Amino acid sequence: MITRFVRTAIAALALIGCFPVLLSAGPPLLQHPGTYTGNQDVVGWLMSEKLDGIRGYWDGKQLLTRQGRVIHAPGWFTENFPPFALDGELWRKRNDFAFVQKTVLDAVPSKNWREITYNIFEVPGAGGDFPTRLDKAGRWFDVHPAIHVRIIEQIRCQGTDHLDAFLKNIESMGGEGIVIKDPSLPFQAGRNAHVLKVKNFSDMEGTVIAHNPGKGQFEGMLGSLTLRLENGIQFKLGTGFTMSQRKAPPPIGALVTFKYYGFTRNGVPRFASFMRVRRD
Repeated sequence: MITRFVRTAIAALALIGCFPVLLSAGPPLLQHPGTYTGNQDVVGWLMSEKLDGIRGYWDGKQLLTRQGRVIHAPGWFTENFPPFALDGELWRKRNDFAFVQKTVLDAVPSKNWREITYNIFEVPGAGGDFPTRLDKAGRWFDVHPAIHVRIIEQIRCQGTDHLDAFLKNIESMGGEGIVIKDPSLPFQAGRNAHVLKVKNFSDMEGTVIAHNPGKGQFEGMLGSLTLRLENGIQFKLGTGFTMSQRKAPPPIGALVTFKYYGFTRNGVPRFASFMRVRRD
């Protein structure tokens, strides 16, 4: 384990140019949305599409994943980025998570980065309300243009019918869902009741702790994964896999994302279905 003393020494040597810093300072302080239940009054809030990519936090010098790992973006990608923090999604198109994950998390950047866009949805260190914070990013890129950078469009919600129609439209195009946010408040890190994700299903992550053999048509392949959730609950996940994934399942210790529809009385996700392995 790297001690605080060693980290301090590395940082000091890096400052005088001995070698580049390869360590991040740990997970960034991100804002995490709560879940829309239908009971919140969201009239006047701003809503936008929830992009299904890799979250990229720009700390003013480098891009980090949500866990604080350095993203090895090519120099041209970030050369016009500002000296202040940004939060956004590295993305290409809907239903394309695997391409984005492979491209963005590779240690050596490839030509595929030319197809990646950076979609900004927050400016964490800026003061003021949400539109003011986004405007700070917009003004920066007006002066320092980058064709691969977008400010995610925000639409003012007129009520639940408007919210439902917007969600239906996004889902009809293959989108994952939407995020709706109270625009009047200053930035606040952590889980937030004033930033909500809206989807027709929920998703969460679990750690693979066992492979369970298949039967019948899946004999000799994976039947299900045993997952352990963050709260310690264990359950078997047996649907949503392709045949190739059953032949080469996610390894023990992998973090996988699955979708579900509520919980059983015992706290087990109901109708859970595998979505993907997460590397970020």
